Amino acid sequence: MSTDFLTDISKTLEEIKADGLYKRERMITSPQGGEIRVGDVEVINLCANNYLGLADHPDLISAARGVMDDKGFGMASVRFICGTQDIHRELEQRLAKFLGKDDAILFAACFDANGGLFEPLLGPEDAIISDSLNHASIIDGIRLCKAKRYRYLNSDMNDLEAWLKQAREDGARHIMIATDGVFSMDGYLAKLPEIRALADKYDAIVMVDDCHATGFMGATGAGTPEHFGVDVDIVTGTLGKALGGAIGGYIAGPQPVIDLLRQRARPYLFSNSLPPSIVAAGLEAIRLVEEGNDLRAQLFENARYWRAGLEKLGFDLLPGEHPIIPVMLGEAQLAQDMASRLFDEGVYVSGFFFPVVPRGQARIRTQMNAALTRDDLDRALAAFGKVGKELGIVS
Repeated sequence: MSTDFLTDISKTLEEIKADGLYKRERMITSPQGGEIRVGDVEVINLCANNYLGLADHPDLISAARGVMDDKGFGMASVRFICGTQDIHRELEQRLAKFLGKDDAILFAACFDANGGLFEPLLGPEDAIISDSLNHASIIDGIRLCKAKRYRYLNSDMNDLEAWLKQAREDGARHIMIATDGVFSMDGYLAKLPEIRALADKYDAIVMVDDCHATGFMGATGAGTPEHFGVDVDIVTGTLGKALGGAIGGYIAGPQPVIDLLRQRARPYLFSNSLPPSIVAAGLEAIRLVEEGNDLRAQLFENARYWRAGLEKLGFDLLPGEHPIIPVMLGEAQLAQDMASRLFDEGVYVSGFFFPVVPRGQARIRTQMNAALTRDDLDRALAAFGKVGKELGIVS
């Protein structure tokens, strides 16, 4: 390989380190959970997407283990060749019913679902209007599509309406509004009732990525549309967060949309099918969610207690009702230093900084979990208080 090429790559890495933006991974030696083991150290985990605590649930583990005797280990193929088992369709139909849609289609991850959604459905004569804080997978999926692209300021309905008018004036055949249901860096909820009203006014389609809501937002856990009591046209989501924390994504929506995606969505057509163990665990996760009012109640009780505790300590928090509770710090190095010091105190968190969030808005993103106990939260609050004072963040 070219020496100059490797030299340039090494320089870039050194610049990332010098700017305090280098990301390091710690090795977890236990199952994912409210408490985990990193190396030989036990720590309270406040930075996983394991909202309902299902990642190490014995029923999911049993379902995943048990199905392999009957269905095997892997499919070794894509779906349309010879990679579809009856349980793949069972999971898609269960997801569709749970989300109130005609049908659903599975992908290896929601990144693939969002990457494969737009291009088959929209062409050069169409338009997509995307929230400025949408997840990278939505941004990348839109880039693969030939539709005209517009971007509105985060949750700014006046700006969204202005772009809807512009798209109509530009002669767009179909218009799709694309938004996260929950903006994961901030924990903010999209304004779905207002978005739906504008979509109806301008005859637009509403697409929602609900990865950080499915399983626990709404009366039955069906996500932000249920939380707000509104209907959206297309929902994408994941099995990799509240629904067990493994891997796998999906798109749910009208039957013709799902049927066309089976024919033309490239990540679906050219990626291996989900392994039987993941599918079986996904089915079990939906069952637990459907019976999981107590888990959802505990999750939000933990979130209320944690937010109140951090506010009492004097930390700068973003407002919200979601179990994502960001502690704002500003500088990337401070976020990394705080995360490191908290780890020494038995609390596992991660610093978030550019390019994941804008420069000057570095933070510790804490996330609640139904499996966390009151004792866990009290010990974590004590650690935050101690480290926050040592670093001069709180008095």
